Amino acid sequence: MSELRTEVGQLKHAVRAHATVDQAIGALAAISNIRPEQAWDVLTEVSQHTNIKLRLVAEQVVEWTCDGELAEEVRRELQRSLARQEPCAAPPS
Repeated sequence: MSELRTEVGQLKHAVRAHATVDQAIGALAAISNIRPEQAWDVLTEVSQHTNIKLRLVAEQVVEWTCDGELAEEVRRELQRSLARQEPCAAPPS
């Protein structure tokens, strides 16, 4: 029974983490006028270059949309990665 509780807890954590990553992808795509696939690439690059877990980078990006604050290291890598992305043809109207 305790194994089942542990597994359920792990699954709940995974679902929350996935939702946070999806929110960060959407935020980056909308703010930067890039495709979701590009936003995923940006998140993974920032994670790799800062040695911060992807879930934690995503959490910071989501919080950044609310409070405007972002760790300097993450902000720097985010700017670098976004600068390499080709924007969508036309922003939504």
